[in-house]
Amino acid sequence: MELNIVAGGPSRYFPDLHSYHSNEVKWIGVDRGVFTLLEHGIEASIAFGDFDSVTEEQWKTIQQNVEDVKTYQPEKDETDLELALNWAINQKPQSIKIFGATGGRLDHFMGNIQLLMQPRLLDSKIKVELIDTQNRLYITESGEHTVEKMNDLKYISFIPITDCVKELSLEGFKYPLKKRNILRGSALCISNELIQSSGTFSFTNGILMVIRSSDEAS
Repeated sequence: MELNIVAGGPSRYFPDLHSYHSNEVKWIGVDRGVFTLLEHGIEASIAFGDFDSVTEEQWKTIQQNVEDVKTYQPEKDETDLELALNWAINQKPQSIKIFGATGGRLDHFMGNIQLLMQPRLLDSKIKVELIDTQNRLYITESGEHTVEKMNDLKYISFIPITDCVKELSLEGFKYPLKKRNILRGSALCISNELIQSSGTFSFTNGILMVIRSSDEAS
């Protein structure tokens, strides 16, 4: 099972959601993201939020079209997306893709990245990606990892989340690396590129943020 979460970010940053749809996917709507799903003709299996960012008419549409709606007060410790992500983790899916979590307010964006670094999520080994029209972002722990070339996302950046990512090696890249320690705050591994159909990156300790990007929205 795969779970796709649609949050309430600006619509101009959404890729074609139908290209991520299949029989194996269940969709989760978060706040205004529920209405975004309905606008695209995609059924939401469950919805989360305080729904303070929808109009009365949109709220009625959501209630009429989504059977399972979890409503919360605006004053709460968790964000709407955090509530949805925690529920998704409990379902133990193969992967989780999140849309509508980038662009717009930077505090929301930074908070959403923080959600990907929850120890509980890292321990689950579920791959969670934030996806928009120009980027795919995920966080990974140490080990050897393979990345495939994506024509629409030319660049690959590696950003240390922990104080030090130890012995980072990059193979199959335009700018290779061999067992280099990368300190948090370093921009050494920004805007690399694959020079073959696939490549590998490996490191022995730490946590990396991996970002696949393009210069312009496809």
